[in-house]
Amino acid sequence: MESVQPLGDQAALAAFADEASALRFAAAVRREAPPWLIDVVQAYATVAVFYDLLHVGYREVETWTRAVRPASAVDKTTGKLHAIPCCYERQLDLTRVGQHLDLSPEEVIRLHTSVEYTVYAIGFSPGFPYLGYLPEPLCGVPRLSAPRVRVEPGSVGLTGRQTGIYPEARPGGWNLIGQTPLQLVDVADGYFPLRTGDRVRFVPIDDATFRQQQGERL
Repeated sequence: MESVQPLGDQAALAAFADEASALRFAAAVRREAPPWLIDVVQAYATVAVFYDLLHVGYREVETWTRAVRPASAVDKTTGKLHAIPCCYERQLDLTRVGQHLDLSPEEVIRLHTSVEYTVYAIGFSPGFPYLGYLPEPLCGVPRLSAPRVRVEPGSVGLTGRQTGIYPEARPGGWNLIGQTPLQLVDVADGYFPLRTGDRVRFVPIDDATFRQQQGERL
């Protein structure tokens, strides 16, 4: 752990050297689950520990946080593995991404589905998962020069070293290479199946399967 500092009046923010260390720490906090703990929120190499101000103060939480001893390796059982279907026929930028990387569309799809991604953060819009990291041959594609006014729900995009899924219709500037038929968020119902530390693997499907599965929950 590199540092701990206040985050507002009800959280301590712990910073780490890398994402793996932050994952291990977040898993350890969830496992120990002190009675004053409200939530644990990881964002890449930082972890926010939210606490009940009526039962504990910051200094006590800071001391407790520094004393946490995570496992020496990431336990694959601490986060769920989600197989998310993706129809790469429903894309807007697949050919352009391939041209930028000097790859065929088929090679982009093969590479994108070849690895298991970790949810390192959730943000931008409710339930949007930031997934890392792309295979090296897929890295380096910049965002669009001008964001689209509307990106359809379920759109799967990539930029830089990351890939992600737009759970709801939003403006967006990531390169869209496919779309999942699954519902990943229901704000009114409090449905947010993805959380930091979970793992995602994309499974290619055709358009007919997309239409059959459209609207199903993850």
